[in-house]
Amino acid sequence: MTRTQSDTGAVSQENEGKTPRKAALSGWIGSVLEYYDFTLYSQAAALVFPVVFFPTGDPTVALISSLATYAVGYVARPIGAIVLGNWGDKHGRKNVLVIAMLLMGLSTLAVGFLPTYDQIGLWAPLILVFLRLIQGFAVAGELGGASAMIVEHAPAGRRGFFASFGLQGTQAGSIIATAVFIPLTAVLTDEAFIEWGWRIPFMLSAVVVLAGFLIRKHVEEPPAYTRSLAVQQAQNRQAPVVELFKNNGWTVFRAILMTLANVAGVTTLVFGTSFATQEAYGVAMPASTFLWVPLIANVAAVIVIPVFGMLSDKIGRRTLMIVGSFGSGLVAIGYLTAIQSGNLVLTIVLAILMMGVLFQMWNATFATFFQELFPTQTRVTGFAISQNVGLMIVAFLPSIFTFVAPPGSDNVPLVVGGLTLAIATVSALATLFTPETRGKDIENHD
Repeated sequence: MTRTQSDTGAVSQENEGKTPRKAALSGWIGSVLEYYDFTLYSQAAALVFPVVFFPTGDPTVALISSLATYAVGYVARPIGAIVLGNWGDKHGRKNVLVIAMLLMGLSTLAVGFLPTYDQIGLWAPLILVFLRLIQGFAVAGELGGASAMIVEHAPAGRRGFFASFGLQGTQAGSIIATAVFIPLTAVLTDEAFIEWGWRIPFMLSAVVVLAGFLIRKHVEEPPAYTRSLAVQQAQNRQAPVVELFKNNGWTVFRAILMTLANVAGVTTLVFGTSFATQEAYGVAMPASTFLWVPLIANVAAVIVIPVFGMLSDKIGRRTLMIVGSFGSGLVAIGYLTAIQSGNLVLTIVLAILMMGVLFQMWNATFATFFQELFPTQTRVTGFAISQNVGLMIVAFLPSIFTFVAPPGSDNVPLVVGGLTLAIATVSALATLFTPETRGKDIENHD
């Protein structure tokens, strides 16, 4: 039976309608799996690793050492951004996403089997650092590739909405990682959790390795990318990273400064967890209790992210990003003061406001904004380098916060909260001086 032209057109329109949804689903699932792995490490760095891998007589030194290994993962991210970003721009978005997922899953699984300091001595933290470097290298290619694929498949007037699902996936992955820790800390004794219980969530990362081959094979490369690739090959253009800094270096610099808005996340989830649960700070909330704080904040984030993504398609990207970055920084002092007072209810309320709502104005929007700032031929590279250099800077902040406001010092909430606000303000100003991109033709600008 022969199809009529109208039938063929109807099928084509149906496929075009499904493709953005399929790309968004692929980005969402991949982000869930990647950030499940990455969040596990940040939780364990605050709760477990100071004892298991960095046992010293000084709890402050152990905590700083553990949080520094958390930051090491971000040191590898600029390298991963250059390598995987170039790969994604030269060999395809789909290709780089599978590579990133497999590297992340295998390195995280290996952490679950890593012997302790008492068993193999200094080799334990050294291997831990090496695995963290692989994690950082891998995750650098995930969001850049996923959001590029989504944005390039999405209709021009709905790019913010569709791209927001990749960011929703990162929060969902964080929720799952935290949710896995909560029953373990509640059911197991402290001794059992430190001895073996913390390993279970890392071992579950075997799912990532299996899913890496399956999730993205049904998503096609975006037409905008395939057309751009044909032009690059015909013109024998320079490597994406060279072309990026030649034509868009100032844009990269501003995007790095904008990424400093992530200080809200490390203040809430990393330093905040240490401040609340480490006995040396004098608060000593039970870990099983405090883990509900980031969990509830991330649940709120999952709900609001698509709303802010949709709103960015209506009013633009910049307004949401400016309000979100500055507003979340403004709440930091109150959030840390609530922790210090031991008021769990107020801590949860302010965590929802800071991390679950205000920061998500920025978080839901930045991926679309960054992708729209760069031309197709350097899009993944530009996004990945900007985001991951910024995140590398942010990743050292928990250790810096602990250094300038160590256990026993006065005014920890004021010092750390004030620094958080100052850094968030830099992000807001960088956004203010960047042109709006809503409605921009992302395929045909250089």
